[in-house]
Amino acid sequence: MSESPPGTATPEAVHVEQVMKQNYIALVKLLAVRIVVIAVLIAVPMALYGAGAPNSLFLVLPVIPAMFLLILTAYRLWAGVRLAQCRKVLLHYPLQFHTRVVKKSSLWTEYGTVFEVKISTRGEHGAPLMKAINAAGRRRWPEGTENGVWVAGDLAFGGVMVVPGSNAMLFLNPADWDKLAPRREEAGPERIARAEQAGINRRNWRKPILLRG
Repeated sequence: MSESPPGTATPEAVHVEQVMKQNYIALVKLLAVRIVVIAVLIAVPMALYGAGAPNSLFLVLPVIPAMFLLILTAYRLWAGVRLAQCRKVLLHYPLQFHTRVVKKSSLWTEYGTVFEVKISTRGEHGAPLMKAINAAGRRRWPEGTENGVWVAGDLAFGGVMVVPGSNAMLFLNPADWDKLAPRREEAGPERIARAEQAGINRRNWRKPILLRG
């Protein structure tokens, strides 16, 4: 289900199952490419050594980036956890269209690039600063956000952002969890219970999720 503010031009509504499927496929492709690269970096020196190539530093060098890439790939497996959390949010909140999203900054981490963003509708004020991380493990900022995005959740607690067209999905968490405490305290029992059911009514976005509050 997708909703939008009255009087705004919105893109075609997105379908949750299609969004989830595309992001799972994107994660599998990312992991598959990395595994192939790791296998090649390890297999080639072994094949050369088996063919009688002299044992030298050049045979060992490819193994070093292979091990480094293997470690980073292991961190990327946590993207599967983020995807499961996104699905949970999408089950409890409808997608609503926001006409304005501004990327403020980005931070490289071993679990993925964390972006600081503000998501709002033009003419509205007081949008909280959020941290966002790509649910499928990609590091680059998705294209198409300049035309608005779909958001599910309650920004005082967290949520999910979906980019129209590409269906790129980012998990959201308040950039300063403590700063938004008054907003959460003012939320009624229904909002609090809903956030709890969606798994966003607690500061649990530290490692391994790595959305530091």
